[in-house]
Amino acid sequence: MGKSGLDVVQVGDRYSFARTVGESDVMLFAGLTGDFSDTHVNEQYMRERSNLGGRIAHGALLIGYMSTASTMSIAHVIHDDDLTDFPVSAGYDRIRFLQPVMLGDTVTVHYVVETVDREGGRSVARIEVTNQRDELVAVGRHVMRWTRKLRAPASAAPVGSRPPAGSPSPSD
Repeated sequence: MGKSGLDVVQVGDRYSFARTVGESDVMLFAGLTGDFSDTHVNEQYMRERSNLGGRIAHGALLIGYMSTASTMSIAHVIHDDDLTDFPVSAGYDRIRFLQPVMLGDTVTVHYVVETVDREGGRSVARIEVTNQRDELVAVGRHVMRWTRKLRAPASAAPVGSRPPAGSPSPSD
């Protein structure tokens, strides 16, 4: 008999992910999203027209880093063949960007499981993002949904498997 991934996830489980935000992060993200706002890509503009002194990272890039931490939180669970369910992100709530993240800042995402609702099939984590000065730059909550797996019939051969020797091939 299988088990739920929610039998493994525990309130208080902690995961973290750190990264220095660089030029390539911001420019590649701008290219992927089409967000080429001067606040992200124009150093001269930001030096002359803002009180920040330089470009800032996209807020949505920080959400991407939050997603990395959420993936880390399930990596030890998802490959268990005995699981009856699998995790899918149901979204991020109460996201707030509290301070700008400058290019060159090192941010650390702190992901802490706050609730596990086995009956409801979900877990919720608190997320805090700090910079290298330990200043809180972003916060939010992540909802992880645990969805029932589909089971292949026991007689079905795994995808990509070869038929036993002597069996007729599909071209026969």
